[in-house]
Amino acid sequence: MTTLHIEGASRWFGNVVAVNDVTFDVSPGVTGLLGPNGAGKSTLINMMAGFLAPSNGSVTLDGAAVWRNEQAYSHLGLVPEAEGMYDFLTGQEFVLANAELHGLADPGAATHRALATVDMEHAQDRRISTYSKGMRQRVKMASALVHEPSVLLLDEPFNGMDPRQRMHLMELLRQMGEQGRTVLFSSHILEEVEQLASHIEVIVAGRHAASGDFRRIRRLMTDRPHRYLVRSDDNRALAAALIADACTSGIEFDEAENALRIQAVDFGRFTAVLPKLAAERGIRLHTVSPSDESLESVFSYLVAA
Repeated sequence: MTTLHIEGASRWFGNVVAVNDVTFDVSPGVTGLLGPNGAGKSTLINMMAGFLAPSNGSVTLDGAAVWRNEQAYSHLGLVPEAEGMYDFLTGQEFVLANAELHGLADPGAATHRALATVDMEHAQDRRISTYSKGMRQRVKMASALVHEPSVLLLDEPFNGMDPRQRMHLMELLRQMGEQGRTVLFSSHILEEVEQLASHIEVIVAGRHAASGDFRRIRRLMTDRPHRYLVRSDDNRALAAALIADACTSGIEFDEAENALRIQAVDFGRFTAVLPKLAAERGIRLHTVSPSDESLESVFSYLVAA
């Protein structure tokens, strides 16, 4: 069993702290690294892959440090988010170059297998400059798989893929996890992680916010207080009615918006009570909209949970 261990890992660039004292393990199977854009996911993945040295702490693969360890690199495959590629090469030449850099006994055969795995044989002789974003993602995947690594790290791998390509890659990663490989992929899209990973690690503003079973953490996300912006033809009467009900924990009147800002602690009850109370009191609702449904707000709640 191949396990990545991140222990108290931090990385800073000048005065900017990108990753701050992160500790967790990545074990065989599929793990999702979830967090909003700019959370530090790419920096963390680059440290796991040995492309960045931790400013503090450590990243080890089965007990051996990853940074500047050629033996560890032979067990790692990386699909970076960055688009920087050798556009003048064909897809086949790009993957073959990586096979040769790994010193494989038969780099040609390994290249053919990798391209077939990601369904890119039909375009292997075209220059990368002619590829769509989804095709570029798949040829990067082939390059990462060419030496058959036991650990695969993918940074936002589904970006630019059409639905068919996404389903194909999801099935491939699922199979690799079932085969006992250690697969970690990052995403800021909750649905991608839900479809593929049963175990997740959540990163917010460079810090480790949550870890564990997806369903447990998803319940935390669902059960957090919800904030709504509500406009009606009698905001004061509506506020008086709602504050008396246990489904709300706070109501503020926003003069600039001429609206109520409501914090609901029981989402299901609030959605049932609001229209009922308004109807009973003859209050017309003009606007009911969530004001904190961004992923950033969800993850910020997890940090404090």
